Amino acid sequence: MAFAFPVCSPQDVKEILLELKKKYYDATHHCYAYIIGADGSSFRMNDDGEPSSTAGKPIYGQLLSKNLKNVLIVVVRYFGGTKLGVSGLIKAYRMAAAECLNNALIIERKVRRVFHLSFPYEKMNVVMSTLKQYNVEQRNHCFDLECSIEIVVDSDISSDFERSVSLIENVKCIFFCTE
Repeated sequence: MAFAFPVCSPQDVKEILLELKKKYYDATHHCYAYIIGADGSSFRMNDDGEPSSTAGKPIYGQLLSKNLKNVLIVVVRYFGGTKLGVSGLIKAYRMAAAECLNNALIIERKVRRVFHLSFPYEKMNVVMSTLKQYNVEQRNHCFDLECSIEIVVDSDISSDFERSVSLIENVKCIFFCTE
């Protein structure tokens, strides 16, 4: 059995694995791979007792082949008495992951960048006008003598946005993260 889940953090992965291990407590192996982050920098493969690189790596390969991010695939396997050998295990895990992804609903999301803006109150109008021009999502904000706003911008326009904000005097724009 193979399962695919959307995940945003290693903590999400731990919680899902815990639930699957409870539900399928009698399974021999719970092998998995995940990729987290728009740049794919957070990833992990786990063979869960299978010979090295025979389970996690083929599962991970399927995530790479479909260019998926923020996805966990778990393959739950019961030993049936027949030894598959290294090549048989690799093929079985690769095919289980591929079939799982072929039957999954893939949701595409734009990569977005989060920025923190800080500026004096007297720059409020020009900053807000710029934000409106780029149709950004505003999150946390504080409007006082020194103002701050956390904003989210689609990555395809983030360079233009940063350039426009940098032209406004006394406005600091700091990149926070990618989501």
